[in-house]
Amino acid sequence: MKTVKISLNSIDKIKDFNDKVSKYEGVDFDLVSGRYVIDAKSIMGIFSLDLSTPVDLNIHADDTDAILADIDAFIVK
Repeated sequence: MKTVKISLNSIDKIKDFNDKVSKYEGVDFDLVSGRYVIDAKSIMGIFSLDLSTPVDLNIHADDTDAILADIDAFIVK
């Protein structure tokens, strides 16, 4: 598992992020905001979070290099 902080501060970013993670079959993505954990492939779940600040993304995969490159625009550096 790999954890990174991401920023989803606009509707366009949320839609683009959801499209990118949804294409990875067999890989689980969890967004963590405080005590809430939701499936990052659920766009309704994403909208239920407080996205005014960056949230943690847990990627449940052995090889995350390609995934991290694909979502690099959302990662808080």
